Amino acid sequence: MPAPEVQAVKEIAAAYERMAEQIGKVIVGQHQVVEELIMAMFSRGHCLLVGVPGLAKTLLISTVARILNLSFKRIQFTPDLMPSDITGTDILQDDPETGRRKFAFLPGPIFANMILADEINRTPPKTQAALLEAMQEHHVTAGGTTYKLPEPFFVLATQNPIEQEGTYPLPEAQQDRFMFNIRVEYPTRSEEIQIVKSTTSNHKPEVEPVLDAKQIIRLQEAVRQVVVADHVFSYAADLVRATRPKEPGVPKWIPELIAWGAGPRASQFLILGGKAKAVLHGRLHVTTEDIREVAFPVLRHRLMTTFNADAEGITTDEVIRRLIQAVPPPQEEAAARARRG
Repeated sequence: MPAPEVQAVKEIAAAYERMAEQIGKVIVGQHQVVEELIMAMFSRGHCLLVGVPGLAKTLLISTVARILNLSFKRIQFTPDLMPSDITGTDILQDDPETGRRKFAFLPGPIFANMILADEINRTPPKTQAALLEAMQEHHVTAGGTTYKLPEPFFVLATQNPIEQEGTYPLPEAQQDRFMFNIRVEYPTRSEEIQIVKSTTSNHKPEVEPVLDAKQIIRLQEAVRQVVVADHVFSYAADLVRATRPKEPGVPKWIPELIAWGAGPRASQFLILGGKAKAVLHGRLHVTTEDIREVAFPVLRHRLMTTFNADAEGITTDEVIRRLIQAVPPPQEEAAARARRG
């Protein structure tokens, strides 16, 4: 890797430490959630955060926007929300020069660096689909005109996993647009006590900006320069292909538990996530261990379980754990381990 990229990797690792420190002033615990969120951002990926109400998902996202000095908009998804409420709409205005009336585009809340799509499954599919073009192409089209979104651009959506009445489950095509599905769990007992102490007093933590938009874009480019060995590419592909029930040579239990496996986008995100994880920890290369660790947020929303799996209470996380055990590491890494051991 050229010297400038090596320096960039060091900058990313240092920036991650500062970001984690600043986030820790506001958010207690949730270290894995913070790491996965930052990994996705440096990979230019979008995130779906799943957790019960009251776990500070919204506070975490707004805090990240503050320390990155990015513009931030929150969209509360409701059943009556329309696509134009997100992307913007043409309005009729008087032209002071000609005295005539003409249409002018009024940008919606999607025109920000960081978008919080709060409770995204509370709005109908028509409105959910308004995010698809923005997430994939980083622009929106209104009235036949295409408008570019500010860079960097991230969509961070939240979902409540327990209250499904009156919701509209995200279609598989839209779920696939999210790089990570991040599970936000309950805090530990000591963390919960600390949360209660800090939020029931007059103390208001102040956070300091760590990066700006130009720096983030430059560091995103550096993440893609990280070296990946051929055997790591092979392992990522093998892991994803093993989720497909009709793929030759998959474990015998796969067709019993998985009705539909992950597509090629999962392989891409495994590699990008592995690159981001490596650089956050100051490494210049990706290992198969990096791939195994990002497999959970990458794959958990891309696997469709069978009725048998649902009846037995087998979750996609359990399937991924079994997959990691069933898919052997590449021969190159196995040989390296043997030499070291």
